[in-house]
Amino acid sequence: MSDDKTLPADGENNEVVDLRHALEERYLSYALSTITQRALPDARDGLKPVHRRILHGMRLLRLDPDGAYKKSAKVVGDVMGSFHPHGDQSIYDALVRLAQDFSMRYPLADGQGNFGNIDGDGAAAMRYTETRMTDVAMRLMEGITEDAVDFKQTYDGSGEEPVVVPANFPNLLANGSQGIAVGMATSIPPHNVAEICDAALHLINNGRDATTTADLMHYIPGPDFPTGGILVESAASIQNSYETGRGSFRLRARWVREDKGRGVYQIVVTEIPYGVQKSKLVEKIAELLLSKKLPLLKDIRDESADDIRLVIEPRAGTVDPNILMEQLFKLSDLEQRISLNMNVLDRGVVPRVMSLKEAIVAWLEHRKDVLVRRANHRLAEIARRLEVLDGYIIAYLNLDEVIRIIREEDDAKASLMATFNLTDNQAEAILNMRLRSLRKLEEIELRTEHKTLTEEQAHLNGLVASERRQWGEIATQIGELKKAYPKFEKDGVTPHKLWRRRTSFSEATEIDHDEVATQMIEREPITVILSEKGWIRSMKGHTTDIDEKGFKTGDRLKLFIHAQTTDKLLLLSTGGKVFTLAGDRLPGGRSQGEPVRLMVDIEEGQDLVDLFVYRPGRKRVIASRKGDGFVVAEDELIANTRKGKQVLNVSGTEEARLIVPVDGEMVAVVGDNRKMVVFPLEQLPEMSRGKGVRLQKYKDGGLSDLKTFPSATGLTWTDSSGRTYTKTMAELGEWLGNRADAGRQPPTGFPRNNRFTG
Repeated sequence: MSDDKTLPADGENNEVVDLRHALEERYLSYALSTITQRALPDARDGLKPVHRRILHGMRLLRLDPDGAYKKSAKVVGDVMGSFHPHGDQSIYDALVRLAQDFSMRYPLADGQGNFGNIDGDGAAAMRYTETRMTDVAMRLMEGITEDAVDFKQTYDGSGEEPVVVPANFPNLLANGSQGIAVGMATSIPPHNVAEICDAALHLINNGRDATTTADLMHYIPGPDFPTGGILVESAASIQNSYETGRGSFRLRARWVREDKGRGVYQIVVTEIPYGVQKSKLVEKIAELLLSKKLPLLKDIRDESADDIRLVIEPRAGTVDPNILMEQLFKLSDLEQRISLNMNVLDRGVVPRVMSLKEAIVAWLEHRKDVLVRRANHRLAEIARRLEVLDGYIIAYLNLDEVIRIIREEDDAKASLMATFNLTDNQAEAILNMRLRSLRKLEEIELRTEHKTLTEEQAHLNGLVASERRQWGEIATQIGELKKAYPKFEKDGVTPHKLWRRRTSFSEATEIDHDEVATQMIEREPITVILSEKGWIRSMKGHTTDIDEKGFKTGDRLKLFIHAQTTDKLLLLSTGGKVFTLAGDRLPGGRSQGEPVRLMVDIEEGQDLVDLFVYRPGRKRVIASRKGDGFVVAEDELIANTRKGKQVLNVSGTEEARLIVPVDGEMVAVVGDNRKMVVFPLEQLPEMSRGKGVRLQKYKDGGLSDLKTFPSATGLTWTDSSGRTYTKTMAELGEWLGNRADAGRQPPTGFPRNNRFTG
């Protein structure tokens, strides 16, 4: 756009601006404001501005833990009017969360009244609830009046508010944080404060360069959520998350099995994952139950009072509780992925993702700054007091002359300063001293106080001058913090329920997910019918009476098999691919079925060879029309996608011919040329994919049929009349040979169609 200025008809001077530039500038300002003033916490105190302003407002109202409660409306009104120029509801919502022990690992507000519950019910209106600060909040504000932190003007310039609080508590990691800004977000789960203290002490004693994330994880094995639960994330995954500042934690509900006698039991959930609303969780599971997606579950009910108690009843006493819970973990919020994105404001200015070590170091560095600033503030106070005490001592030693000067001199202050070489502050203090203090103004008391302050001054000067002493003092403070919030019982003292570690660690139960999926299906017998043109359907029950009217015109039965709805069905195409079908997802037998090609991606021009039920551990021989084949385990045939799994490699006009189960250690092969050879199965390689090896040698034609059999029972076949023939190994002597032999004419009675079933 042009930068020219135009003069409108009304005489006002308007400037034409570049719209893109203006939008970029304004949106950037908005984004930075959202990031720094709303969504991301400060790495030093772990607070967002609204929380910091709430605590500052409560401190000014003197809402100490041992004091009286005040209406939440009073707190919200003061914070909104003085510090936070936003809606009262947003401030109250933040205050409510600070008081919820199921949201905050260490609550910063002590609420009285209805502050909501884990069912998701909201808090009462602010005019009905009362609040005050907790001991944790007091620790966060400790030393704020001693020049420990910087202050800035409030939004209207009428007052001041802290830029950051002193934070004698590792709030960022202990309570965590959640927030969504413009183009970035933060998600920090809560941790146990005693563990954070141990990790911080390790960092102080060993140095940040010599400390690794693995070292810190000896003390902080993982998050500690206020609602408990069980972390089933691997230690390696947790370490990677802590090293990078990004990752997630797999959190499960805690449950126990309660036996009711006579083989009947129920499952009781006592802890649910962090951030899950119990009422919605129960509703979700009830919906799954009604929609028959949880066939192993009979009922769920909420018997919670002060503690959580969700009772889950299995369909029968024979149901494996681990499998039932695995279903619930998979389908409901009884298992959650808690994300970690430690995106914070470094020194309150620059947003960046920190590792666990960097987050602890940021807090420690802040504590060091606070320590030095408080020490310097105290040194200034001591210097002023020592100056006054020196003046008092001079006045005491020359009391009569001091009184005379005050009574007789016109400018007593100037005379005192000239006579006794006093400073302005000393002379002012002597003149402001009350007469009643003269009798108490004893030299011993003055010199004792002077000595005490001088010793404290020397200690503080040494502290300010020595970084080693500073870290030693910080280590002492952290040790006292750990002692105040013990994790374990010590010296007969049982820690408060808030301080104990609530989230435990465990390996995820190794459950066969196929078994889980199988048990979720009602097990019923079915007959699967496949037509020549590739239409498939299932009929309830096992039957051999297949009605030919159930096929479309020009189509007829290709094969049928008996299966269960829980079975997996494997389908071989002429292209050598094996596809997997679920028995419970086949169209019903009342219809004519559906084309298999709608269920799996069979390539154009290819046909179906065989359909059979998958049996874990079983093996099969797969072979091409040309006569190449190998042994393959059925476990290797399972395909997880519609595209199937290429097993037998065929090229050109070659096609897959058969796939038969292994039932013995001998193989009989018959070709189109009506020659048969018998050889040991061990001569065939076992593969998961390939072309295979030559089974029989042909001049013309190819493979017709193949069968495996045990040598103890011999080779059996059936002719077209249904008669069964059996040849023992002794009788098969002239057909015994090796793989790739041409073979001989089959025995008398062998079917004319060259198949082992007539």
